[in-house]
Amino acid sequence: MERLQKILAQAGVASRRKCEELILAGKVEVNGEVVTTLGTKADPNTDIIKVSGKPISGENKVYIMFNKPKGVITSASDPKGRKIVTDYMKGIKERVYPIGRLDYDTEGLLLLTNDGEFANLLTHPKHHVPKTYLATVKGIPHGTALDKLKQGIKLEDGMTAPAEVEYKDVDEESNESVISITIHEGRNRQVRRMFEAISHPVIRLKRISFGDILLQNLKRGSFRHLTKDEINGLQQLAKAGLAKGNNTRRDT
Repeated sequence: MERLQKILAQAGVASRRKCEELILAGKVEVNGEVVTTLGTKADPNTDIIKVSGKPISGENKVYIMFNKPKGVITSASDPKGRKIVTDYMKGIKERVYPIGRLDYDTEGLLLLTNDGEFANLLTHPKHHVPKTYLATVKGIPHGTALDKLKQGIKLEDGMTAPAEVEYKDVDEESNESVISITIHEGRNRQVRRMFEAISHPVIRLKRISFGDILLQNLKRGSFRHLTKDEINGLQQLAKAGLAKGNNTRRDT
């Protein structure tokens, strides 16, 4: 017997958090009865479990790396009919969904999967999986301004964790700078808000790595499957981040 949201996530329905929302919304049935209580347990081998009237089935697990273009919604659907990341998943039969988000105006590396446990592992804030971006910003930030980002800066939803920041390019003629920034959190529009907080708003933003996975030469709008070594590496990185966070809390 396992928790229902875990069963749904493992079956590739959605991330565990989204599965919890489906349960609370009354869209999940177990043996013909609607279940709305989180923590309800079921047996995936014997119980008949349906989501929105359709039985769940064990899909092959799929792990995808995608170079998201600017102007594409990081979602499996959009009520406004805008282009979404799954529109680019030609030939993928499984129901994949994004791991985390990239803003509409942000491009670059995005991971997609139908493995809810894997998605939860990589997005849980306790796991501290690093993500690196190239940010083209207005102006040329002084070192003291970048130091604020390195130390952690206060946003409306609290202090950020320390970031790794370095200059990549400076264009004095256009008064723009390219800054590499690595963060270990996943707040909404976090990188943009961090640079706004030091008065150097972002003009262009591109994610170039997620953990040890590098965007490299993958063409914009293209995707590829992750290798077994890449999948294992991400899992180990997330688990190591959790252990490091636990040790830090004990030390303090």
